[in-house]
Amino acid sequence: MRVLVWHVHGSWLTAFVHGGEEYLLPVVPGRGPEGRGRAQTWDWPSRAREVTPEELAQEPIDVVLLQRPDELELLERWTGLRAGTDVPAVYVEHNTPRGPAVETRHPLADREDIPLVHVTAFNALAWDNGGAPVRVIEHGVLDPGARYTGELDRIGAVVNEPVRRHRVAGTDILLTLSRRLPMSVFGIGVDPLARENPGLHGHLHNLDQDAMHTALARHRAYLHPYRWTSLGLSLIEAMTLGMPVLALATTAAPEAVPAEAGVVSSDPDVLAEAAQRWLSDPDEARERGAAARRHALNRYGLDRFVTEWHQQLEEVVR
Repeated sequence: MRVLVWHVHGSWLTAFVHGGEEYLLPVVPGRGPEGRGRAQTWDWPSRAREVTPEELAQEPIDVVLLQRPDELELLERWTGLRAGTDVPAVYVEHNTPRGPAVETRHPLADREDIPLVHVTAFNALAWDNGGAPVRVIEHGVLDPGARYTGELDRIGAVVNEPVRRHRVAGTDILLTLSRRLPMSVFGIGVDPLARENPGLHGHLHNLDQDAMHTALARHRAYLHPYRWTSLGLSLIEAMTLGMPVLALATTAAPEAVPAEAGVVSSDPDVLAEAAQRWLSDPDEARERGAAARRHALNRYGLDRFVTEWHQQLEEVVR
């Protein structure tokens, strides 16, 4: 199938384009939000190819994968096709509701012609999906390999845009714990945060995914401070690296991290105590990390992910 899909969430799309379809990725001058094209820091197969809006109008499209409400209008403006009417479409929801929890109506809640796929059961529960047909397809990740060494007596975290997404990303929790624990933070836009908080270390924001994984896996454990996010792929990726994890008990994290793989708590003090224990006991940390890797590969493996998505796309095309 030829699948039209915008580059919105690079980590998620990295797994998606490793399926067996042909992927059309809009690209616009300047690679802005309307068309970022292929990723610059992930390794994508050649069947994920860039198309300009002008080229897209001449391309046969079997199905459209929507991720933002604005893409409905972009599709019609660029091709003259209406999603769900002229061309089959699926909408994947990556995020938790931005408005009041459980009372926010999804933008596609009134559409019965476009299936709404959530990336976690928590998302499906929190959104008011209305009459839209709903399915859950959990994340999938490429296996980066067991890279964990834990050689650094530090805790690692990955947070993109921690200043703008302050409470959502749990930046305040990250800063509080960094005053008690040696900590490194990776991600886009972390420089201002690191400059104002000398306790943070290793703020490398320009690494590609492969290099970041290697650097992150040198840390004793991974901290996931997110307060209100669907389920950060960085958490799953850390587990596949073989890292023990510390996560706030919010959204889908309690279901994603089994007890043997780490510590999940809504109390930051509990996370700090576990981190301090692992800093003193690298053997326990390694044992927890090995369990985390086994779980992540079993639940979030790439084969299951691309199979479920192929079935979903085939179903809507039929």
